[in-house]
Amino acid sequence: MKHVHIAIVGGGMAGASAACFLAEKAGTGKHIALLERESQPGYHTTGRSAAMYTEVYGNDVIRALVRASRSFLETPAERYADHPLLTPRGALMVAAHGEGERLDAFMTEMNRPDVLSRVDAARCAEICPALRTDGLSGGVHEPMAMDIDVHSLLQGYIRVFRGLDGQIMTDTEVRAIDRSDDGFLINTAAGQIRAEVVVNAAGAWGDALGAMVGAAPVGLVPKRRTAVTFDATPGTDISGWPLTLDLSGAWYFKPDAGRILASPADETPSDPCDAQPDEMDIAICIDRIETATDLKVRRLASRWAGLRCFVDDHSPVNGFDDTVAGFYWLVGQGGYGIKTSPAMGRIAAAQIDGDKVPDDILDQGLDPASLAVARLR
Repeated sequence: MKHVHIAIVGGGMAGASAACFLAEKAGTGKHIALLERESQPGYHTTGRSAAMYTEVYGNDVIRALVRASRSFLETPAERYADHPLLTPRGALMVAAHGEGERLDAFMTEMNRPDVLSRVDAARCAEICPALRTDGLSGGVHEPMAMDIDVHSLLQGYIRVFRGLDGQIMTDTEVRAIDRSDDGFLINTAAGQIRAEVVVNAAGAWGDALGAMVGAAPVGLVPKRRTAVTFDATPGTDISGWPLTLDLSGAWYFKPDAGRILASPADETPSDPCDAQPDEMDIAICIDRIETATDLKVRRLASRWAGLRCFVDDHSPVNGFDDTVAGFYWLVGQGGYGIKTSPAMGRIAAAQIDGDKVPDDILDQGLDPASLAVARLR
């Protein structure tokens, strides 16, 4: 039987960042185990994300976490990455005729004239030449939105954790957890593990993991998001195009590794699973993209789906359970888990170690109670 102080269940971005920062805080990862049910970390949602860094998306809690993560992503320490994890891309949010008030409301709600500008339909077409202007009322341009190097970010967390002798156990599905006065006995596909603290970074399986220890569910709802890639018209330079999205949430597309990545921005409730794309969602995606733009999808280069998990208020859940001692929730990132991982991982490391949330995160206007499990009870 393996004995550790902390067992983190889930090797995606949330679990890997928490493992990394916990090990750094302690100066060693010898007593921390990162348990992943698949053969490699980041197999599910993390490995299927085309993440963007933008400070004007999501609710107030998400935006505070994103701002608190910027310096880490923009200028990572060399041990995490030898290059910036953010590269310029830009974002353009557009609205159809008759929906100009939606753009005005967005500008007012975000209140970020330093990063956002209202643009007319003609300017939208200059920023993203693929757009058809006959159906547009205009858009909101965020030139400082950036692509995130998801792979390098995840590998940076893993590299630092391993370098501090952290233990990563793949093919280690958790089958049952028994509580006792001195912690948890975790039964896995790779044998038994005893831990004093269990961190629930299990994503879509978070509520199921909580049930194993007798914790009440936090109300996670996994929602499927579909994506496809296809080639642009030969000879078209798409490298400077921004992430372009419909402000009502019907579609988005962006350049990705020389191709165009597109999605119908679907949010279909799903059971926890290895999500697969639905043919109807793919057809809807193609129709919406070809209606809004001059792009033609002649052949799909790839297709996939991932699960984005939400609780009722669409804010993450970071904190110890309100009734089960030693059980820490790190779930419900709702599609924002990559760009918030530097802040959320540091919050987890501080709280698990019994410390307060770091001041630089609090300075962004974050109230730790907005992440706590108690708010959902």
